[in-house]
Amino acid sequence: MDQVNDSSRELSLLENIENDPDLTQADLATRLGVAVGTVNWHLKRLVEKGYVKVKRAERRKLKYIITPEGLALRARLTVDFIDQQFNLYRRIRTRVTEYAVQLRHDGHEQVRLVGEGDVADICRLTCLEQGLQVVEDDSVPHLEVRGMGVVLVGPGEKNG
Repeated sequence: MDQVNDSSRELSLLENIENDPDLTQADLATRLGVAVGTVNWHLKRLVEKGYVKVKRAERRKLKYIITPEGLALRARLTVDFIDQQFNLYRRIRTRVTEYAVQLRHDGHEQVRLVGEGDVADICRLTCLEQGLQVVEDDSVPHLEVRGMGVVLVGPGEKNG
């Protein structure tokens, strides 16, 4: 597993446990959209590192409690998450601004946006700020959202 996903899952686990220590591993798995085994693996790591304590609430029911070290970890992971999101935002804005300058230099006043979600929203706002009209016209260059990136595709070129 990559570190970003691990950190994101651990942050989500810690937040969910903090909000409801009586959640089962199955509840946590459902909330996070992962397998129970994945939740179990992360919880074992968090317990081994002293970030979470496990107490038996009933015969077969466990209660998860975040330790002070776990609260500190949650705070660090939150700051890291916010930092990563701002870096992504800045990278997208910088890339789209460069594309917009290039398009304006080449005489284009319109661009088509292909894609949806947060990255597409950042593209749309950046284009508008740079004086490019966002249109639904296949004959103009377009910005294509690819995952967490953006590429400029000229008119007549194939998406890919």
